[in-house]
Amino acid sequence: MSAGPPWARSQELYARATRLMPGGVNSPVRAMGSIGRDPIFVAEGSGAELVDVDGNRHIDWMCSWGPLIAGHAHPAVVEAVTAAAARGTSYGAPTEAEVELAAEVVERVPGAEMVRMVSSGTEAAMSAIRLARAATGREKLLKFAGAYHGHSDGLLVEAGSGLATALGARGGGESAEQRAFPGGQTGVPASPGVPAAVAAATLVVPWNDRGAVEEVLGEHEVAAILAEPYPANMGFVPPAEGFLPFLREVAGRTGALLVFDEVISGFRVARGGAQEREGVTPDLTVLGKVIGGGLPAAAYAGPAELMSLVAPAGDVYQAGTLSGNPLATAAGLATLSLLDAAAYDRLAELTAKLAEGMHEAARDAGVPVRVASTTGLLTVFFTEDPVESYEDAKACDLDLHGAFCRAMLERGVYLPPSQFEAWFPSLAHTDEHVQRTVAAARAALAEVAA
Repeated sequence: MSAGPPWARSQELYARATRLMPGGVNSPVRAMGSIGRDPIFVAEGSGAELVDVDGNRHIDWMCSWGPLIAGHAHPAVVEAVTAAAARGTSYGAPTEAEVELAAEVVERVPGAEMVRMVSSGTEAAMSAIRLARAATGREKLLKFAGAYHGHSDGLLVEAGSGLATALGARGGGESAEQRAFPGGQTGVPASPGVPAAVAAATLVVPWNDRGAVEEVLGEHEVAAILAEPYPANMGFVPPAEGFLPFLREVAGRTGALLVFDEVISGFRVARGGAQEREGVTPDLTVLGKVIGGGLPAAAYAGPAELMSLVAPAGDVYQAGTLSGNPLATAAGLATLSLLDAAAYDRLAELTAKLAEGMHEAARDAGVPVRVASTTGLLTVFFTEDPVESYEDAKACDLDLHGAFCRAMLERGVYLPPSQFEAWFPSLAHTDEHVQRTVAAARAALAEVAA
């Protein structure tokens, strides 16, 4: 094949960026080091496609890592943000739009009666855990290996997403503590700068492992069980049959709160998120990505009894200058207005077609893969074995995944540069985009399998 599209301007920008920003980027996975190349710098996005600074056009299956469920620069979202900006970008005072967005969340999300807006998923998860500790009078937290809940100290333990990518790229292995307590371990800091005492309050168990959950809860009083109901930070790894109802039951039985991190799944897999789809209602819900429509916004929500503990109604302190800012609330409201039943039907159908096409392309090329998908989420795992946990995901062929991503970029398809991230189909994608992607995948898989 040819040398591929020109990326001279991206290379120039990256060389300059490395002198001005750590690693040349403002979030680690963007550097694309895990797939063995330098990043592409984007100039603009429209619908389901990106144009880079060298003028190359790409089908975008990342959609800004999930927020852009309506695609890039959707006219309704652009109009709403433009109108809001003309009135002022931030007031540091309450606005009507904040109330409207909170009402929309309460109407859609089964576990939500009250909402507190913040500016990032990291902030929302951190605040929800603080609230859970205050409500229960307990300090320890149970989380699942490979789940990423932001980069606050107590949650940056056995985390997925960019951290998993960085460790995979470096070939990081288990610690002695992890080998000593394989079923459920006390937290080990996953990054320099995280105090060991803070990490020790986080207990980590394998996803989908009921026995490990029971073991840890039998030995510790836990404030909260924190889970992505549809994990997508080790790649998309669905819950085993009955696992979410089990978490609901065991949390209630042991006095822990069940906290669902729906930063990714909220408003993406269903109108009310994974909790609506699975019929399991948590005590607290963490929301992000889609709720901001592409602008920085997130939230945590729950029953009025719990949320009333948050200041100024209660004593659990949390604040933010830009929380619920006018631009983000405008983008979020405009995006949610597009997400009706017909939209989810279209998204489910398109995701299924993409998953089927990727499976067939890999089968025809003789490349072993497992394709996991649900409405609006998909991961192609480079393995012939089932992927049911973070350990399974780490056992995938990361080198083959990297070669595949590079080959797809050469063919104008922009994928998450990590085996531990999900693809994000959007309402802007069409059957033609699926067909072009599958055709590119056939050629790319044939190349990497040769």
